[in-house]
Amino acid sequence: MIKAEALKLDGIGHGFFTREGGHSRGLFASLNCGLGSGDDKDVVRRNRAGVAEAMGVHEPKLLSAYQVHSADVATVAKPWSEEERPKADALVTRNIGIAIGVLTADCAPVLFADDHAGVIGAAHAGWKGALNGVTGATLDAMEKLGAKRARITAVIGPTISSAAYEVGPEFPTHFLAEDDANKRHFAPAQRRGHSYFDLPGYLEAKLIREGAAKVINLNLCTFTDERRFFSYRRATHRGEKGYGRLISTIALI
Repeated sequence: MIKAEALKLDGIGHGFFTREGGHSRGLFASLNCGLGSGDDKDVVRRNRAGVAEAMGVHEPKLLSAYQVHSADVATVAKPWSEEERPKADALVTRNIGIAIGVLTADCAPVLFADDHAGVIGAAHAGWKGALNGVTGATLDAMEKLGAKRARITAVIGPTISSAAYEVGPEFPTHFLAEDDANKRHFAPAQRRGHSYFDLPGYLEAKLIREGAAKVINLNLCTFTDERRFFSYRRATHRGEKGYGRLISTIALI
C-alpha cells in the first residue's frame, strides 16, 4: 500500500492499495477489490480479506459502497453485508475498528481525517461526483459527526493525470458553468477542440475552497503506471473486456 505522510496520525490507519499482492489473474491481476468487476467473487473476497488484515480489521468490517458517481454520502454506524451496501460515493464514520474504503480505476480516491475529533471519511470522485460536490458533502457529513473543517486533512490518491485524460469539446462546459476560473484545469490537446483535464488539480482547488485545513495531492497517475495501478481508460484504449479496482481505505484504530 501507499501511505501519505499527512495521514500518519495517532489513532488512524490508512492505505492507498496498489494492484500488487493479490490473488486475481489475467486482466484483474492481482489485488482486485471490486466485487462488481466481473472477476471471480471468491477471489475478490480473498483480496479484500488481505486488505482488511493489513488494515488491522476483520474482513466483514472492511466496508465499501455501491458506487454510482453521485455526491451521496453514507454514515457508517455498523458493518453491512454485500447485499446491504448503500448506493453512495462517500463514507464517513466515527466508529473504531471499521475500515471504510472506495474503489477506483482512474477516478480519484480521497481520504479524510480529523484526528482530534476521531472522524474519518473516504470519497470516490470521478468527474461527475467531483463537479456535483462529493468532497464538500463528505466534509459536511464529517462535521455532523463532530469534525471541524479547520482540522480536516484530505489526501487525493492515485488518479488519472491530466496528461492521460483527454476530453471532448463539450466536456469543459460543465466545469466552466460552475466557475469560469476552472478553465485553468484544462490544456489544449493535439486533436482539434479536445482538451486535457486535470481532475486531481480540480479536486485539490475545490477542497481548498470548501475549507479543508490541509489538502495533499499525491500526484500518482493510474493510467501511466501499469505495474501498480488499474486503469479504466487504459483498458478501454486496448479494447480489453475487464479491469480491476483499486481500494483506498482509512480506519480508526
